[in-house]
Amino acid sequence: MSEMLGNPLRSGVTRSAPPPTATSSPATFKTVALFSKKKAAPPKKAVAAPVDDELAKWYGPDRRIFLPEGLLDRSEIPAYLTGEVPGDYGYDPFGLSKKPDDFAKYQAYELIHARWAMLGAAGFIIPEAFNKFGANCGPEAVWFKTGALLLDGNTLNYFGKNIPINLIFAVIAEVVLVGGAEYYRIINGLDLEDKLHPGGPFDPLGLAKDPDQAAILKVKEIRTVDLQCLQCSVSSSSLCNRRRSVENLAKHLSDPYGNNLLTVLAGSAERAPTL
Repeated sequence: MSEMLGNPLRSGVTRSAPPPTATSSPATFKTVALFSKKKAAPPKKAVAAPVDDELAKWYGPDRRIFLPEGLLDRSEIPAYLTGEVPGDYGYDPFGLSKKPDDFAKYQAYELIHARWAMLGAAGFIIPEAFNKFGANCGPEAVWFKTGALLLDGNTLNYFGKNIPINLIFAVIAEVVLVGGAEYYRIINGLDLEDKLHPGGPFDPLGLAKDPDQAAILKVKEIRTVDLQCLQCSVSSSSLCNRRRSVENLAKHLSDPYGNNLLTVLAGSAERAPTL
């Protein structure tokens, strides 16, 4: 019985289990022998958290780069692009960021311009969308005609209410408010540790309290710049064909290859008649 169970025999004595007694059956002895030397369970492999996987996509040496694997070897990426900054895809063909000071400066320029571009995109589309869906935001809520309305002595109109603002007042208000905010940011008037991502009162919902989540949000913010390129194309088309941005966007989505900036410039797309 001991040889059947894989236990060695020494001097005819089996040490793995006591001999069966009158009260124990062969089946009971076999069960005791099988479970008397139970192997320890193998250690479980550590499972990476979803946040860690998401961070690895955008940061570090194994992050995503501007070309797929096979078209670009990671050894060709400049050594100073280490993947520590959000939005670092290893792309700097002109070497503009070789110096650390230049790197930090261009990073700030890109982020600030992107935020202004997002505000501009909202200003292009929201008044036109309100007019399109029944709200009264003036006779023509078009961004490139607002200045002409003010020059002609008209006033702004939002939701049927006239706003007594002329062009001079609008320019002064923009210079004071926007310029003042920028100056206050540059001199760090609030004594913020990070002027680009201050948090605190600028994060009332607490979305970036967790450092890992804050790092992911920084990447999402800088990737939004790609959408502003699309908005610039839509707005430029408005200047070319004299249509509103929302209308141009609807036509582009219905036929992307037939209605885009290149077809408008080439004259193949339909243009609205102008005097």
